[in-house]
Amino acid sequence: MGAERDILQTSEDAVLGGRLHLRQPLAGHRVGHDAILLAAATGGRAGEHAIDLGAGVGAAGLALAARIAGLKVTLVEIDAALAKLAAENARSNRMDERVRAVVCDAEDKDAIVSAGLSPGSIDRVLMNPPFHDARRHNFSPDARRRLAYAGEPGLLQRWIASAAWLLKPGGVLTLIWRADELEQVLAALAPAFGDIAVLPVAPRAGAAPIRILVRAMEDGAGAPAYRPALDLNDAQGRPTPAAEAVLRDGQALTLAED
Repeated sequence: MGAERDILQTSEDAVLGGRLHLRQPLAGHRVGHDAILLAAATGGRAGEHAIDLGAGVGAAGLALAARIAGLKVTLVEIDAALAKLAAENARSNRMDERVRAVVCDAEDKDAIVSAGLSPGSIDRVLMNPPFHDARRHNFSPDARRRLAYAGEPGLLQRWIASAAWLLKPGGVLTLIWRADELEQVLAALAPAFGDIAVLPVAPRAGAAPIRILVRAMEDGAGAPAYRPALDLNDAQGRPTPAAEAVLRDGQALTLAED
């Protein structure tokens, strides 16, 4: 992929109603609703440190930083070309004093430490892991698109273990995943997390959810709490006011209220 990185073609696109501008590859995975929803579901306060695992070009982490002034964010991305774009996006959006990008595998603890991140030191982790089983789907030959969408068996559990290792006691993990695998997500969280809140995301009013936003506290306890679904569009296919408030106006979702 070295030559590909050298000739990577990009576009600059506005998200959050123009509040954030992101340079991203023309080919492969493109920033969509998932990253903005993930950021909206992640709480935070000035002075805290959040890590975006599998950050890509930095959409979720930068959207979070744009909403919460004074929050420090580290963007962790395995693809060096995407990490470079993430760093450039932090600079172009004037957030580079508190947002940095590192090239690192989210599952490689030694590499994470080498990148200057210490276990048990992080307040928040957010992540949008590749959630399609690489054994069951035919993916584009584009390497970056495969990496963004396809995960090997056990990937979710390994990423959650990395999050637990990074977080302080009482630290918070927020993730987005496929709605049809809620039970698998809860099972993966069970060894280290509790105080779980789940918010389904539906493509339109009355439709089955396609995503779940999940928030969990390390060493928390109690049964999962379920929030009403967020409908992205109404029955006529128009964006709902609730979705517009999040995707364009940068409002937080109920999962982030703490």
